[in-house]
Amino acid sequence: MAGFKSEFLHTLSERGFIHQTSSDEALDALFATETVSAYIGFDPTAKSLHVGSLIQIMMLHWLQKTGHRPVALMGGGTGMIGDPSFKDEARQLLTPEGIEGNLAGIRQAFSPYLAFGDGPTDAIMVNNADWLMGLNYVEFLRDVGRHFSVNRMLAFDSVKLRLDREQSLSFLEFNYMILQAYDFVELSQRYGVRLQMGGSDQWGNIVNGLDLGHRMGTPQLFALTSPLLTTSSGAKMGKSANGAVWLNADMLSPYEFWQYWRNTEDADVGRFLKLYTTLPMDEIARLEALGGAEINEAKKILANAVTGILHGEAAALEASETARKTFEEGQSTSALPTFTIARGDGTEGRSAQEIVAATNLVSSKSEARRKIAEKAIRINDVLIDDHETMIHWADLDPTTGAFKVQFGKRKIALVKPDEGSEG
Repeated sequence: MAGFKSEFLHTLSERGFIHQTSSDEALDALFATETVSAYIGFDPTAKSLHVGSLIQIMMLHWLQKTGHRPVALMGGGTGMIGDPSFKDEARQLLTPEGIEGNLAGIRQAFSPYLAFGDGPTDAIMVNNADWLMGLNYVEFLRDVGRHFSVNRMLAFDSVKLRLDREQSLSFLEFNYMILQAYDFVELSQRYGVRLQMGGSDQWGNIVNGLDLGHRMGTPQLFALTSPLLTTSSGAKMGKSANGAVWLNADMLSPYEFWQYWRNTEDADVGRFLKLYTTLPMDEIARLEALGGAEINEAKKILANAVTGILHGEAAALEASETARKTFEEGQSTSALPTFTIARGDGTEGRSAQEIVAATNLVSSKSEARRKIAEKAIRINDVLIDDHETMIHWADLDPTTGAFKVQFGKRKIALVKPDEGSEG
């Protein structure tokens, strides 16, 4: 469809959120004439969502911003099975206690983006365990299962991939797509939901819900997917060299979150400004046109904007100032991510390898050794080329009481001795 009339779809389209919809014209007409409830499902596989989920959260944000009602569906029930879509093997099954703990952490990520309440456009958060855990299996097979063709399910790419690789797909996982489709019907009946959104890898599962709704007598349901994003170099969004880029501050500091966006590749700046910030499109166009050294200013604006939404403007400004002092003035500050290392039994210090491995700049002692051999590590601004180099406690910075560890140009952490440990 060349142009959308409804504000929501127009906004999503111009900012690059739309990969595919089930019916452009009918969906556009619905949004132009009604207050629409739409949902996205989130699996509680960890205590926080990561940056890979942020595009979905932003879609819910724009949904509410343009006068509609977001529904964040927590997969407390389906999380006990795990979505097998495009996975090479079965997910590790979670316990009810583990899921509940994860849900409590995940809820924190939504409040900066959505306003929750009881009004017609206030966001709601629901848990599919509320209806899935009480299902009678025989009744479910009779009322819902009969609408599914195994032949059609086997043809879905998410299932076919596993079968083509001759990898096991359990009956438990095979049921996941039925339960997800049933979620859509339940949400339609309970909350008047008309649209499910998700990543493009969820298209088959979402379309299943449309078909099931039609067969079970719901109003017409709709699907909308966003592109699966990678960086220009092909890296998956949400992952960094040091692990997942978590949204919760207790799992990743605002400074480290800010740095993730500050290190955006040049070719991605414009696209990320559209997807992950609320800056006006004309301002984004101006920033996108910058070249040379000026692109770094656009990256700082991106980092400030994304961090400001999630962690607050004060945290974004502190992170920006920490980076400025660290990289422009050469100062170490207490806002840098800080780690501890045991003093050891009567030792005068610890080896460079041990100190580097204590940070999140590397994933293991062996990686620390490799990076030191590659001359990619500085400790207290001194290039280290031998992993056995002893770094003495006497060299702790008197202001921070820590060693400053730097990997490459922009990744810095502090390492302090743990006074309570002798290990």
